[in-house]
Amino acid sequence: MHEANVIEHGAQAATAGASPATPSGGSSDRPWLASYPSRVPAEIDVAALGTLVGLFESSMAAFADRPAMLCFGSTMTYATLGQQARDLAAWLRGQGLAKGDRVAIMLPNVPAYAVAIFGVLLAGGTVVNTNPLYTPRECAQQINDSGARILIVLENFGATVAAALPDVALERVVLVGPGDGLGLKGHVITLASRHVRKAVPPFRLPEGLAIPFATVLRRGRSMPRATVRVEPEDLAFLQYTGGTTGIAKAAMLSHRNIMANVEQSQLWFNSKDPSVPRCVVTALPLYHIFALTACFFQFMRSGGSCLLIPNPRDCDGMVKTLSRTRFTHLMGVNTLFNVLINHPKIGTVDFANLDFVVGGGTAVQRAVAERWKALTGNTIIEGYGLSETSPVVCVNPHGMRDFSGTIGYPLPSTEVSIRDVAGEPVPIGQPGEICVRGPQVMRGYWNRPEETARAMTADGFFRTGDVAILQADGQIRIVDRMKDMILVSGFNVYPNEVEDVLAAHPAVLECAVVGAPSEETGEMVVAHVVLKDPSVSPEALRAYARTQLTGYKVPRRVVFHETLPKTNVGKVLRRMLRDETPPA
Repeated sequence: MHEANVIEHGAQAATAGASPATPSGGSSDRPWLASYPSRVPAEIDVAALGTLVGLFESSMAAFADRPAMLCFGSTMTYATLGQQARDLAAWLRGQGLAKGDRVAIMLPNVPAYAVAIFGVLLAGGTVVNTNPLYTPRECAQQINDSGARILIVLENFGATVAAALPDVALERVVLVGPGDGLGLKGHVITLASRHVRKAVPPFRLPEGLAIPFATVLRRGRSMPRATVRVEPEDLAFLQYTGGTTGIAKAAMLSHRNIMANVEQSQLWFNSKDPSVPRCVVTALPLYHIFALTACFFQFMRSGGSCLLIPNPRDCDGMVKTLSRTRFTHLMGVNTLFNVLINHPKIGTVDFANLDFVVGGGTAVQRAVAERWKALTGNTIIEGYGLSETSPVVCVNPHGMRDFSGTIGYPLPSTEVSIRDVAGEPVPIGQPGEICVRGPQVMRGYWNRPEETARAMTADGFFRTGDVAILQADGQIRIVDRMKDMILVSGFNVYPNEVEDVLAAHPAVLECAVVGAPSEETGEMVVAHVVLKDPSVSPEALRAYARTQLTGYKVPRRVVFHETLPKTNVGKVLRRMLRDETPPA
């Protein structure tokens, strides 16, 4: 799915997250309903959604003997996950954690992450998902902004925490060992192309502040069970967003927001039947909203299992894991699909059991989608969402035969309006900003009422900052991010279109297009490219682009790289490339 301050409970809160009691305008305003699969309802019952704690209780009772987490060849059952989550919740309450208090989780995809999420929610807390690869400055900034009292972190990153401590006011730090939840001792986890072993680099935390995860669970087992009444509108997550474009801010996601998106997605994919065993490849980090909802909660609700990939950048290890495991679903981003189809041992992986593959995070390039289908026989189902929308807004239908290049249709109970800069709806077929209203839309930005106000329209739609076209059949086609648009001599150039053309060249492994200042045209198009064939020249790529693009869209400059800068999820950081590109 593409991505891209406590507000008062009242008019503004209703604006930022509520779905209207009566859909506005019927099918004429929502042309996508005519194309809905017959089994998918137009609306969901928001009042019956419940909470993530309710999801936990029902799933742990119904699927106790099933595998919940698979990692490094080990299995954590639902029964074990349930027991450990309850132990953690009891310990947290014993530390004085009150309902609504924040707990930061700074873990890669390991079984302890599942325990931590459910443990915090059971205790009535709010999860603050934190990237474990953050620097001490970034870590301190997020902990301070959220007001997190407790941090649960992989002990390999203890040095980061130690360096951040002078600038934060944490009460306890829970250190997770790499083998916790796996039955392994001293296991090596590779993250971001570097090996991080137990307590490497060395660090020291103040006495009484740090406690091992295993000790927390052991102590919690003898404490009173957490009995906190959690309501659907209570905050479940502070989900930080905006890291690719500026200072991160936290979207306030309630239990109802996440539960609504799980319900919408399961109805869309007809995946609520718990009798069908499911295993989803979870290579995207669980601290990212796409994996959190689409891989974790969606599959936990129906008794599925998550095949955890702690480091998808270790492509050799990931391919080896996939070749040894029977999986039925895969959620990925363009970069992940591209890396897999170009891996020399991808032929060892059996894709025969795939039910569906969903692509998101950023636009899936057509050339990548076509190569993926040729390799696996499976069509990538592209969707669209954001942290602020829990995340899914639109998605293509399950069972589609060919890659559409669109983001499909809005989910049940979701309204999408394409609007101009004045906030007025544009005609069908005209580009405008995607604005969204529905039960999955956040309550607002944490401690940022002005940002919340700027993000919402007067009639309660969230402004995404993405440009798209609503087609007559109700499908939505993304054009690009508003901030990434390039203005060449008064003409709009959208990087996605140019990237799609360049990615189809047989010598191109990956590419990204940005704008750079130009005295002649105001801005110019610059292509940053990683090659498979180093003999190809910039002029050859420009000549290729000229065969498919009008003149002003053709890159004026082509810059070759060994790799492109990316977020932890695999999104290319266009902002960094813009900063590196000198003016003409």
